[in-house]
Amino acid sequence: MTPRQTVHHNRLMPDQLIVQAIEFESHIGVTDDESHVRQPMGVDLELDYPQDAFFSAADSDDISKAVDYAKAVQLVVQIGTNGKYRLIERLAEKIAHALFAEFAISGLRLWVRKLKPPLKDVHDSVGVRLTRTRADVLREPKPAAFLLDSVRFLQKGTVLDVAAGRGRNALHLASLGFAVDAVDRDEHALQELAEFAKQRQLNNISIQTINLEHEAPTAALDNEQYNDRYEDVLVFFYLYRPLFPALIKALKPGGVLVYETFLIDNHFHYRHPRRKDFCLEHNELLRLAEGLRVLHYEEGQYDGPSSRSDKPFTARLIAQKG
Repeated sequence: MTPRQTVHHNRLMPDQLIVQAIEFESHIGVTDDESHVRQPMGVDLELDYPQDAFFSAADSDDISKAVDYAKAVQLVVQIGTNGKYRLIERLAEKIAHALFAEFAISGLRLWVRKLKPPLKDVHDSVGVRLTRTRADVLREPKPAAFLLDSVRFLQKGTVLDVAAGRGRNALHLASLGFAVDAVDRDEHALQELAEFAKQRQLNNISIQTINLEHEAPTAALDNEQYNDRYEDVLVFFYLYRPLFPALIKALKPGGVLVYETFLIDNHFHYRHPRRKDFCLEHNELLRLAEGLRVLHYEEGQYDGPSSRSDKPFTARLIAQKG
């Protein structure tokens, strides 16, 4: 063992990149007077290198192996100037999430402050400090319970995950050896999915940003590129009825559709979703998937998205293309 290795593996503090006194103007404040006028803000960063990453950058003298402080500053300023925030806490968390999504850092310390707070008795600044690890911020989502029950029905091959979000289902199937095409309109959620896949060294997930409700389904999925392409199609907690013909065409013969989303009962019990047309009527999912062979169907109250404590009322379908 070299002296460098001895020191490195026994150090108590991680190697860090430190950036002090990033300054920009932001719309931030609870009162109208604060939120309507840009205020000077300051941010200090301490970004932790993962184990061995600092030595890799130092030995190679390669910027691609380092945490690029110019990009980190640009990211902080972009988030601070392009949004409107009521609380400094909200801005700080947004910056933390963005830094973890963009850079392979293991932790950070962040000081975000108003440089000229509207308080006559404060002559310096007010702000918040936070300390976060990658595990704190990028908590990998768990796969849907219904997907875990449905894996035995799936045809091994390529899967289309529609409205994939942060990738709770895509990541699980990729870990089982499926190739997954994940589509969603939320770029930030897909960035987190990409980060999770990178952490787990899952190279069998491809990601595409598609707004299926602003682009005609024929332009988004229902074309020769997607027709008869997938062994399996997944849709969880997303409902856009005009998309069903495209979903069915995307399946190969023998391919399987797995679908779960809210029933109208959930709207009446929990007022979620707020709009009734985002919920299925009873047996409607069977009608929308007409032409497929039903392998399993149920309606009831089940474990749902992990972000909700209530058990939602959903319809669940597993159906196969002939």
